[in-house]
Amino acid sequence: MQVVGGKVKKPGKRGRKPAKIDLKAKLERSRQSARECRARKKLRYQYLEELVSRRERAICALREELEMYKQWCTAMDQGKIPSEIKALLTGDEQSKAQQTVNKQGKARTEGSANLVCVQTKSGYSLAPG
Repeated sequence: MQVVGGKVKKPGKRGRKPAKIDLKAKLERSRQSARECRARKKLRYQYLEELVSRRERAICALREELEMYKQWCTAMDQGKIPSEIKALLTGDEQSKAQQTVNKQGKARTEGSANLVCVQTKSGYSLAPG
């Protein structure tokens, strides 16, 4: 014991003494907390994997669309006007609706448009399907 400023101080830790907690209950709470943490982590990873998957599909769809536009440009360079562009230029509403419905089918039937999006070491690319 020390006397400081007329008060008696006891050596040791300051503040409240921890309540005596049952060791088994403390261990069980710790285990439950760890289970909940693992469950949250699993959900977070599932969400992120789903997000990545959706983005990869969107990238593939955009690559296929880009390839279709490249083919249109190539055809126009050769003096041919693709039927989809003719429909857009004439403003034929029925052709537009048909184009929207069959966009993927038409893109695959023209020339080398039978492409699929494949994963490579450096990312994604289009390959003959």
